Amino acid sequence: MDRRYVFLESKSGDKVPALITQSGNTPLHSMVDPKREAQRLVSTITDDTGFLIILGLGGGFIPDAALANTAAQVIVMDFNITELLSAIDYSKLTRNARFTLIADPSPQEIKCFIRDRYNPALCGGIKVIPLRTRTDADREKFSAAVCAIEEAIENAGADYSVQAHFGKRWFSNIVRNIKEIKAPQENIFFNEQPNEAAIAAAGPSLDLQIPALKECKSRRAFIICSDTALPVLLHHDIEPDTVVSIDCQHISYYHFMNCKMNDIPLFLDIASPPLLGSFSQSPVFFTSDHPLAQYISEYWQPLPRLDTSGGNVTYACLSLAENIGAKNIILFGADFSYIRSRTYAKGTYIYPFFEKKQNRLSPLEALSSAFLYRSPFLPREKTDPEQEYYETSQLRFYRKKLEEKAAVMEAFITFAQGKGAPINIYNEKKTGKTPKRTEQLMSGGVQNKIIDSEKFLEQYRDDIKALPDADNEDYLQKLHIKDRKIFITLLPYTAFLKHRNPALKTKDLIEDAKRLSVQEIDRVLQTTC
Repeated sequence: MDRRYVFLESKSGDKVPALITQSGNTPLHSMVDPKREAQRLVSTITDDTGFLIILGLGGGFIPDAALANTAAQVIVMDFNITELLSAIDYSKLTRNARFTLIADPSPQEIKCFIRDRYNPALCGGIKVIPLRTRTDADREKFSAAVCAIEEAIENAGADYSVQAHFGKRWFSNIVRNIKEIKAPQENIFFNEQPNEAAIAAAGPSLDLQIPALKECKSRRAFIICSDTALPVLLHHDIEPDTVVSIDCQHISYYHFMNCKMNDIPLFLDIASPPLLGSFSQSPVFFTSDHPLAQYISEYWQPLPRLDTSGGNVTYACLSLAENIGAKNIILFGADFSYIRSRTYAKGTYIYPFFEKKQNRLSPLEALSSAFLYRSPFLPREKTDPEQEYYETSQLRFYRKKLEEKAAVMEAFITFAQGKGAPINIYNEKKTGKTPKRTEQLMSGGVQNKIIDSEKFLEQYRDDIKALPDADNEDYLQKLHIKDRKIFITLLPYTAFLKHRNPALKTKDLIEDAKRLSVQEIDRVLQTTC
């Protein structure tokens, strides 16, 4: 093996690794006093909590100073460190529970590590400190690492933003919906695997596509309808085979007002507003990525699972079509853009909602305009003088996520002709294999006898109460497996609380989340007695 390092002695008597280069040996630290140099660097950190990622292990002086002078979780990432480990004793670092060494990480491993270990509400911020001499010697590898870190931080920030806004409502809705599940959900799957599925979204193009959707219905295609599009379809005498709703906000009620659902199966996210289940004789609660919903599937009642990572109901409808094994899927009203000045198809909730809300100071036109322009429009991707649609960053994100999902699906996917943002699907890459439906759409595998919903809530509440007292250290990592699974179900709630009160210390934040979640469960149990 070619040598990469020599080891020199500084004036302070510390062993300093030096890279062997064509121009000579290049020390990674000060040759006068590397410990003092590291302390000066760490003293510039204004927030002494959170994650501190150090690029380059070197002699271990920077992570040692960080552990001694901050309360941060210290993560070192480096490549080709065998010589370092054989020449320098790093046991002081490795014995510290706040220290993690990641050797030769791929970008995907870095993103997975940050995703699994970093929680903004509990951990604070992330700061990256490069050991410049080391990173300059391996620019390509460390540049890839930095890109992976930035992407992971961006994803964590986006997740935290959503959790901070909806965390309390999710928890409240879930614990209330639990009592509405009266029977096991194992037999909710549709009996036949459809050859064709049609998805009805609520974009303005749906108005023009109704005749084509009726044709799909006449040839017995399986119609999957988004909740927003439901009143449009029923107005045109198109009864969908199922309806999907994922929004936890109370405004979702308006999609179902004056709609006769009859026995149409209604797929509801377990975090949906509790009243929605009463609109259908056949409500089916499914789980997505909320940790409490996943806990329910694992320890109480296995729920159907849909992919909602695309952030919108059309994406969830596509996931349902995939799971039932549809060979051909056509999407209607999937504009992911505003066409001229219109946001939704005629007949959706937005029009009667604004009609009831308007007054002399805020007429219908002003309400519609405020809704349309609530987010800035993006520059056009292509110069097209005939383009009639406009995009926002959120709508473009939704479109890109749907394109990514469709690209890896086995089904042949097409879009009804409309005037919204073009969606790029490469069906020539499809294998032609018959898609396999996901048996029972199940996300869990509970084998024991399913207990009463109230008993489950009581047990869950008692488990929260039994969680160890919090401290300001790495609380989550100190918990045993069972307690960790319980506490993870509270993480979206902690994000909500942290957003409401940023000054809360980690210890107080955790204790508040435990106390308030127990109070919420008690309120639900009192109303069901």
